[in-house]
Amino acid sequence: MDNRKDVETSLKLFVVLSRAYRSVGDLANKSIQRFGLNPTEFAVLELLYHKGETPLQQIGGKILIASGSITYVVDKLEKKGLLARKQCSKDRRVTYATLTDDGMKFMKEIFPEHEQFVNEIQSSLSLEEKEQLVIMLKKLGHGAKDHNLNK
Repeated sequence: MDNRKDVETSLKLFVVLSRAYRSVGDLANKSIQRFGLNPTEFAVLELLYHKGETPLQQIGGKILIASGSITYVVDKLEKKGLLARKQCSKDRRVTYATLTDDGMKFMKEIFPEHEQFVNEIQSSLSLEEKEQLVIMLKKLGHGAKDHNLNK
């Protein structure tokens, strides 16, 4: 019987986690849209803002989007004047994405507001609860990543 309860609780956790992710994600996306960006554009800009210039080939893996979408998103952000492509001086096959001066200025203006909004979304949790949740969700994520469907 304990196994059945474990299975039922796992299913309940999956539903609750999915709903929480959707609720928080939807609110965060609405915050991002206020700045005239879609979530993928914001993710690229946020990566470059915090990590600096990044090879185009690595962006998809860092923000969890398909590599085919990167070119499209980078093109859009380049047209908006927020980022630029920069050839690697040591390897012609590598192209970096980097924030332009306007892109850096834009992120310095909007990121603090977005950051505060994300904090407000999570205000129902204490700092200690947030820290515990980070640890537990990392553990859950790593466990899921290591699980083999073909067992």
